[in-house]
Amino acid sequence: MKIVATELDGVVVIEPRVFEDQRGFFFESYHAERYAEAGIPAAFVQDNHSCSAKSTIRGLHYQFRRPQAKLLRVIRGTVFDVAVDIRRGSPTFGRWVGVELSAENKRQLFIAAGLAHGFCVTSEVAEVEYKCTDFYVADDQHGVLWRDPTINIPWPVREPILSNRDREYLPLTPDRADLPLYEAARR
Repeated sequence: MKIVATELDGVVVIEPRVFEDQRGFFFESYHAERYAEAGIPAAFVQDNHSCSAKSTIRGLHYQFRRPQAKLLRVIRGTVFDVAVDIRRGSPTFGRWVGVELSAENKRQLFIAAGLAHGFCVTSEVAEVEYKCTDFYVADDQHGVLWRDPTINIPWPVREPILSNRDREYLPLTPDRADLPLYEAARR
């Protein structure tokens, strides 16, 4: 497997080693020891699976009291996946990275706890699976407005399909009380 660093501390792209032959393909989508050796010693406690229609944007989400690191991959379709540094005091506060994840390229994205995450479906349908290091807690779900002009993410869709909650999140400002403090990303 190949680990590709990004400009955000705690966000890496994982390109797994894929074995292909006339039967199809095989790859390890997660191997705790190998990921720990690569600097991702996360203890995952919950797996999630979403299916979304073309032009759906989910995010930008995070949990404040129980932050979650995530390991994401797409098992059907293609998404534009985004991580945003929302950690107060971080030298990269307000910056984002985006990567195409697809069933075809088999890339994964690891996002450390304390960053916001979202994705946009660019295929007709996309199924995303992701592992989390803490459990989802409904009353701890927070977010940043998907079209925040200070972040300025060039989403690949003009009229997205959004949940009501995602539509109403506030823009990112350093004085928001619901933002995590910066600590060097613990992988």
